[in-house]
This record gives sequence, C-alpha cells and structure tokens, in this order.
Amino acid sequence: MATDKSYLSEKNILAVDDEPDILETIEDILVGASVDTARDYTTASENIRNNHYDLAILDIMGVDGLKLLEETVAKGIPTVMLTAHAVNQETLMASIRKGAISYLPKETLSELDELLNDLLRAYEQGDPPWKLLFTKLGPFFDERFGPDWKEKDSNFWSDFTKTYDIGKGVQERLKHNRRIIDKGI
Repeated sequence: MATDKSYLSEKNILAVDDEPDILETIEDILVGASVDTARDYTTASENIRNNHYDLAILDIMGVDGLKLLEETVAKGIPTVMLTAHAVNQETLMASIRKGAISYLPKETLSELDELLNDLLRAYEQGDPPWKLLFTKLGPFFDERFGPDWKEKDSNFWSDFTKTYDIGKGVQERLKHNRRIIDKGI
C-alpha cells in the first residue's frame, strides 16, 4: 500500500454490483473492513436508508448506480463508482456532477484496496480525490478515450479544473456532511 495507515480498516462499506463474482472479489480484497453487498437497486437503496456506511462502491450498469449515487450523497456517504461497461466520458462526468469521490474502471480491481485507501486518505484529509484519481489513472483514461478526450467537453473540464477543491460534487457532499451541518456552516 502507498501509505502505512489503512483507511479501510474497520470501515463499513456497501458494495453494489449485479455480478456476484465482482462482489465476492471486493469482499476478498477489502480485508479488515465490514462489507455489505447488494446485487440490485432495491436492496442497495434499502441498505443505504437503513445502515451507516463509511464508503459505498457502486456499479453503474444493472443496478441504476447513478440513481444510487444520489442517495448515498444525500446521506453523506463518500462514493466510488466502479464500472466496466459504462466506462465513458458521459458517465465519468455524470459521476462528478452527482458527487462521487471517484470513478474506477473494473480493470483496476486488482488494485482496489490501494486505490480506495489512497482515495479515502485524500477525502479524510480534505485533499481532492479526483485530482488523485487523474494523477494515478490519467493514462488509462487517455488511452481509453483518446489523448484529446477532455477537449470535447472543454467547458466542463475547464470549470472542473478551476474548482478542484470545491467542485460541484464536493459542494453537494458538503450539504449532507454532518460535520459541516452540525457546525452551522
């Protein structure tokens, strides 16, 4: 792992995917964390409503992950989108707009514990998780989408770059963050 401290240890995590083997792999990888799983939107939504989670990992396709993202953000749960079939610019931008802290391709599943640990560390320390993601996985996105992929939506990416620390997703999460709300901010 990149850091000595495990930010995943003893965390309550919700993993949602319609593929049972992916859920099993996530459970195996996240040793030390308590992982609840759901294979469909209804079960996941019920878990979100009725349980406390320190992190949610949501597939996009098959479980209505972007709708679940709205629910996790409303509950103040940091959320990572993990997808294979929906790895495209549109779902990446939708994930950012809706408040996800990251967007990981399933091709990175073998590195999931390290990536999540680094993302949670950044999140808990107030560093922008998206900046970390693009530093670590920028070459993947460039290869997948083409080297000029951000130019197609240059206004979005220009605004996003200017507001790394207080992006729309961060603002949305802050509206639901108990630590902020309880301080009257």
